[in-house]
Formats: sequence, C-alpha cells, structure tokens
Amino acid sequence: MKIVQIGVGGFGKNHARILSQLGALSAICDADPAKAKEFGERYSVNHYSSVGALLEREQFDGAFVCTPTSTHFEVARTLLEKKKNVFVEKPMTYLSREGEDLLEIARKNKVILTSGYIERFNPAVSLVKEYVKTKRYGELIMLEFHRENRMPLHIKDVGIIYDTAVHDIDTAMWLFDDVPEVVFARSGRLKHDHEDFATIMLGFKENRIAIISSNWITPIRVRKFNAVCTDAIFSSDFITQEVKIETDNGTEIPRKNVEEPLLLEIKNFIAASEGKEEIRVRPEHAVNTTRIAEAALLSSQKGTPIYLELK
Repeated sequence: MKIVQIGVGGFGKNHARILSQLGALSAICDADPAKAKEFGERYSVNHYSSVGALLEREQFDGAFVCTPTSTHFEVARTLLEKKKNVFVEKPMTYLSREGEDLLEIARKNKVILTSGYIERFNPAVSLVKEYVKTKRYGELIMLEFHRENRMPLHIKDVGIIYDTAVHDIDTAMWLFDDVPEVVFARSGRLKHDHEDFATIMLGFKENRIAIISSNWITPIRVRKFNAVCTDAIFSSDFITQEVKIETDNGTEIPRKNVEEPLLLEIKNFIAASEGKEEIRVRPEHAVNTTRIAEAALLSSQKGTPIYLELK
C-alpha cells in the first residue's frame, strides 16, 4: 500500500510517524512548505505544498487528511473523485450535508471513506464493548464521559463540541449500538473564540442516556468514562486503558495489554483498503456524529432539546 499524508500539524504528525513505521508512507503534503519539507526529509519521502501537485506527480492508493476541519470537505472530495481511499480526521466535515456529499461520491466510486474516531480502537472501549455485547453484566443503561484539558494550540476553527465531544458522541453510539433520539446541551465561552466548555445529554431508546462533559478550562488532562449496566459499573480511563468493574461481589480489574489506538486505527484502514477486513468507522457513522454535534450547538443556543431522526 502507498499512503500519502496530507497535513502534518497537530495530530497529523502522529499519523505520518506510524505510516512510516508500517512502511506505507509514500509522500507528505502540507500547505506550509517548510513543514512539508521537514517531514518529507524526516521520513525520506517526496513532499508537496499543494494537493494538486501531489495528485499530478504521485501514484498512491489512499490518503490521510489531517488538515483544519474547515478544509476537510474540499480536500476529501478532490481525493474521492480521483478514486482514492480516504481517511479524514474527525470530524469528517463541519456540516453534515457535506459529509453526505462525500458519502455519495465514495459510494459512486467504490472507494473507502472513514473518519478518525480513534476511541473505537482504544482497548478500554473494546473491552467494555465486549462485555456489553455479551451482556455478561446485564444491560447497558447509562454512559458518562469526562474530557478536560487546556485548549490545544493548533485548534483554531472549531469549539470543544466539534473537536473533543465528538469522540464521546461516537463512542456512546458505538457502545449502545444505536443512535440517539434527542439531544440537549449547554455550552459557553470563557477564554476562546468558540465554546470551550459543554455538557451534552443524548437520549436513546428505552430511557438509556449518555452524558458528555468537556472543557478546555481545567489545567489537568482527564479522559475518563463510566458505563453503568444493570449488574455492574465500569470505570474506565482512555489514557491508561484501565477498566475497573464493580459488582455486588467486589471489584475486578481485568488484565489487558496496552496498545496505541492510532496504530490499530491505521492498520484497520490499510487492511480495509486491501480488502482484508471491514472498516470499523463507516462514513454513515461519521455523518451521524456531525449531525449530533450540530444539534448540540443548536440546543445550546436555543436552550431546548433537539429531536433527531437518524439511521
């Protein structure tokens, strides 16, 4: 597989590192020529400062798009129309209708389109997903997510809902294996151009609930979630990947291996591109996450719940 990396600022540099480790990285592209040159030389691959030049001179199978959110749609559309498999960092697009357009182009050209909802590959989430699926501890009824940190310096064009809360919106749908019927949110802005704290409630069928709290105010880094089942509560940490299970019989901490979620995510994209396995984050999932993020912003502005009809 030959994979190109478009955008090496922020999180994109990590994709380039892993693609190089896997022997799949074939070229670098970044709007900043100095940055493109730096990473191209670091990984001994060709480098470009425009997607047009990249497409004109390189032969490749797939692309990772890690540019600012506002550019995702145009960059991804250009690649999909050239019949390339495309991975777009989250959120896939800023507007859900743009995501729907990308989905149609991918279907028409029979190529893979996916988005970087990395927590699906986190071993802590995978373990809880396994227990929920087998119903070993009963039915999942409630999820609680907490993400706190100072605002990343490279985030300029979106607020905390699109940058941070979307991870937990996607993870909630992944664990419930369902889409919410209603969204209610409150958010505010203290120190930044966009909202920098938010709490979102997602209401699913049969009164199941996900509560998502995120902020760019707290000085410490927190990435945790709880899953409440009828016979147990799971307390999990996205960072350490530890899962603690508490039941009437006491506390259990299952043994597990710590793995890098980004490595697993990239391997899934490559394997899916080679026809060896299914892509884990389908573009329909990414579009739904954007729809919910849109609804959360609208709910916060109006102060009312927003009812959805998602598939």
